[in-house]
Amino acid sequence: MNHAHDTVAAAPANSSHAAVQPHAGWLTPLELALLGAIWGASFLFMRVAADDFGPVPLVLLRLALGALLLLPFLWRARGAFPLRLWPLLTLIGVINSALPFMLFAWAAQRAPAGVGAIANALTVLFTALVGAMFFGEKIGGRRALALLIGFIGVVVLASGKIAGMSIGWATAAGALASLLYGVGANLVRRHLAGLPAAALAAATLGAAALVTLPFALLTWPTQAVPGVSWWSALALGVLCTGSAYVLYYRLIARVGASRASTVTYLVPLFGVGWAWLLLDEPLTWPMAIAGGLILGSVAISQRRGK
Repeated sequence: MNHAHDTVAAAPANSSHAAVQPHAGWLTPLELALLGAIWGASFLFMRVAADDFGPVPLVLLRLALGALLLLPFLWRARGAFPLRLWPLLTLIGVINSALPFMLFAWAAQRAPAGVGAIANALTVLFTALVGAMFFGEKIGGRRALALLIGFIGVVVLASGKIAGMSIGWATAAGALASLLYGVGANLVRRHLAGLPAAALAAATLGAAALVTLPFALLTWPTQAVPGVSWWSALALGVLCTGSAYVLYYRLIARVGASRASTVTYLVPLFGVGWAWLLLDEPLTWPMAIAGGLILGSVAISQRRGK
């Protein structure tokens, strides 16, 4: 997730305890599809704007706009965020937002938008792997198999060429971004559990924006940025970050984190689809095979044991 990315991408701190509420049968699939379409579009917007802005300035705009949109949630819950908590919030903001966003933007300069969208699906597997390696969680045979299949998918994706260009480094950047999302998810789950999710997102995005600001100013574009890139940056921050978080948290509150996380399956499909439809980017056999392997591995990892 974009990133989720954004993450989403990492589940909010209190997501595992969210109460499953009654819901209209048609509303949840509709909102899942909408969220998948929005997060899938983030890779399209990065592909359009990354060259004109550069990765760091583009990420600053994304972080700042997303934080501003979520600021009312933070203001309402400000009592839950004492000063002593902000160094940790800043660290998690950098790990879980700033660095992954930069890696995906860097990859978007070098490979089709679909590559990043497919790599992003690894977040679920990396969250399990980091939990097993550093936090004592049991990974189990099924998830170990899923990780192996997912990594094979990454190798297939990295070995592909599109329009004669190697996309190996872009794939590696996307995989590293997903690993950072996995680290961030585990840190949030263990150190920030119980905080209001939307307020937490506002705090981490805002702190990450402040850390990114000096680096963005140093690399700010000297040439005029086209209007289409400005609109893409605006959509990336307002739609794909701020608004998408609100929609994701609504889903978690209504149907629970496990069901909401199925959006992971939709992001690569929409990411590749938007790029094909609007940017005329090709769908290659390595992308299709890698996407199938990675999404299949995510499906295996999320199946409930008997």
